[in-house]
Amino acid sequence: MFWVISFFYFFYFSIIGLHIIFIPKLLSTLSYSSVEIGYIYGAAPLVRFLVPLFFIKGFRLNDTTFYTALVILGLSIIGIYKYIDSFYPLLFSNILFGTGLSLLLPYVELISLDTIGKEKYGRSRLFGSFGFMLVALVLVKFLNPQKDILLLLLFSTFMTIVFGYITVKLSKTSHLTKKIKTENKNIFKDISLWMGFVFLQMSFGSFYNFFTIYETDRGISLEMTVYLWSFGVAVEIVMLFFQGRLLQKNLLSIMQLCVGLTVLRWLLVFLFSTNVYVLFLSQSLHAFSFALFHSASISYLFHRYSNKPLAQQLFSGLSYGLGGLVGSVVAGYIYHLYPDYLFLSSAFFAFVAFVFIVRFKTQI
Repeated sequence: MFWVISFFYFFYFSIIGLHIIFIPKLLSTLSYSSVEIGYIYGAAPLVRFLVPLFFIKGFRLNDTTFYTALVILGLSIIGIYKYIDSFYPLLFSNILFGTGLSLLLPYVELISLDTIGKEKYGRSRLFGSFGFMLVALVLVKFLNPQKDILLLLLFSTFMTIVFGYITVKLSKTSHLTKKIKTENKNIFKDISLWMGFVFLQMSFGSFYNFFTIYETDRGISLEMTVYLWSFGVAVEIVMLFFQGRLLQKNLLSIMQLCVGLTVLRWLLVFLFSTNVYVLFLSQSLHAFSFALFHSASISYLFHRYSNKPLAQQLFSGLSYGLGGLVGSVVAGYIYHLYPDYLFLSSAFFAFVAFVFIVRFKTQI
């Protein structure tokens, strides 16, 4: 089961890497405007935020939903392949793409924690980082974006569907997907925790969307910026491999530590944006601000709530959906109006997240 889930992560995050790194460049060569590309890429996080609302109303994340999501993901990639040069069909395909992704990952995370445990979860999840890194560092050397990228996207999607199907077929999740009628009320009592998730992901809007532009505008070479990105993924992989023992400790304290280090991370980028050594130091903190925080968060939610599918869906929707969407938009405006203060704003959002999580810890 460990290897099946690991291969799912590998191909799933390969899709993410291909979609984020290569498709925007391909669209620009096809004469899409930056506004059109923005709308197309805003569809996925928006859907990721909206999908959990259906689960709040009683929609259930179960095997049937997962299989439906596999079909939706497959249709979305076929649509992207076929309608890559037509705006509205491509936009609709990306909406389907966001819908499929938002349903797949939370369910596999649930199965991972239930079948292989939080101690081994990181070692399985790191295969996703390998998949993303392979796309970013290796395939870019050999691919012709206009000829090969869409075919590779189709292949990675097909393999994701295969391993996703096998994962669910081999798992026994009926005890995890029972409908808990009183759980919604209990979950939303923890508003401070959810707000902490949202604001932390908002702080990443500057990083994911503007880090390369921000550093190259300040004289750091594109090659060095790629090395910085790669180093961040490398330390993420190391943390995912060795984090098992850490996750046996107080998960809320770990989350609090990770958010505090994220504040420091963005302050270092703000204060030393042209110092390569400090930038590598800041990237080393990605092991905490993403890898360890993500694992600690989903593990904490898994053990805290009896309605585990809803909790994982809300984490994905509120954090990476709402937080990612708002963070991206706000970062765009800040970089346009006050570019030098971009990562100071990230530090502020991370500090707000820190306050919320500290407040939640003192409430329980």
